[in-house]
Amino acid sequence: MGQKVHPIGFRLGIKVGERSVKDWDGRWFATGKEFSDLLLEDIKVREHIMTRMADAGVAKVEIERSANMITVTIHAAKPGIVIGKSGVKVEELRRTLEAMTGKRIRVTIQEIRQPEINAMLVARSIADQLEKRVAFRRAMKQAVQRAQRFGAKGVRVQVSGRLGGSEMSRREWDRWGRVPLHTLRADIDYGQTEAHTTYGVIGVKVWVYRGDFTPDGRSPEEVAAEQRQPDRRGPRTTVRAEVPEAAAPEAAAPAVPAEVDYSRGGVFEPGEDSGEIRPRGAQPATGETPPPTIAVQPPTPPARPAPTPPRPPTPPTPPPPANPTEA
Repeated sequence: MGQKVHPIGFRLGIKVGERSVKDWDGRWFATGKEFSDLLLEDIKVREHIMTRMADAGVAKVEIERSANMITVTIHAAKPGIVIGKSGVKVEELRRTLEAMTGKRIRVTIQEIRQPEINAMLVARSIADQLEKRVAFRRAMKQAVQRAQRFGAKGVRVQVSGRLGGSEMSRREWDRWGRVPLHTLRADIDYGQTEAHTTYGVIGVKVWVYRGDFTPDGRSPEEVAAEQRQPDRRGPRTTVRAEVPEAAAPEAAAPAVPAEVDYSRGGVFEPGEDSGEIRPRGAQPATGETPPPTIAVQPPTPPARPAPTPPRPPTPPTPPPPANPTEA
C-alpha cells in the first residue's frame, strides 16, 4: 500500500519569497522533560476548546507561549458563539484555561471568511451528516460542489469505514479539479475527523487546493482579495484654462428676438436683411425700424356659369287604334 505524507507537515519550513507556505500551530520552544509537559498541555487545551465550542465551527487553535503568558488564537467560522453575549463565554473560557494550566491566558478570536473551502470544517460537516444517517455519497458530492462554487481550484474527499451499515468496511472518495500534493508551493489545506455512528467509527479526510503562492510570497487568498478590490487609481486631475475676459463692445448688440412658439400659431414676416420670425401680432423692439408690410391679396375664385334649369318632360304619344273601320 502507498504511504501518504501529511500535506501540512510536508510543507512546514518551505518558504516562497519571504513567507512560509505553512506554519506551526504551536509556536514555542522547550527541551527535555519540559517539552513533553508543554506538548501534553497543548493537547488538553485544544481538546477542551474543540469539545466546548463544537457548534462554533472551530477549525484551528494556535498556541503561542512567552515567558509568563500563553496566547490562544481560535479560528472559528462563527465567532459570535465563541464570544457570547457581552463577552461572557470567552471570559469564562479564559478562566477555565487559566485554572487548567496555572498560567495567564490571553484569548484572541479570528473569523474564517469562507468556511466552505476550509478542509477541517468541510470534514466536520460531512461527519455530522453521516451521524445523522445521510447517504455518504450525497454528503461527499454536496461538499465538493460547495467548495467548487466558492473558489477552490481542487478538492478531494475520502470516507472509510462501515459505509451504509455494511458488514465489510470499505473506502470511497470523490474528487474535482486538481490536488497537486507534490507541489510544495501549492496551498493545500488538509482536515481529518471522525463520525461516530451506531455501526462504528467512520473516518473523513478532506484535501482542498486553493492555489499556488506567488514568487513574491503572496498567498492565494491575498491575490484573490486584491482582484476583488476596485481600481485604486486616484481621481483624474482637472486642467482649468484661464480664459481672458472679452472687451466690451462699443455699441450694444441688438436684442435677439425670443424663439417663436409655433404651437400657438405664427406668421413669417421677413425683414429687410435679418429674415427674423415673429409671432402674429408681435411688435418690434423699441428703437427698431419696423419692416415694410407687404399686403397679400387673397386669390379671386374663378367665376362659375349659372346652372341651366332642367327641361320639362315630353308627354307620351297615345298608341294608334287597333281596328281602322271602327275609327
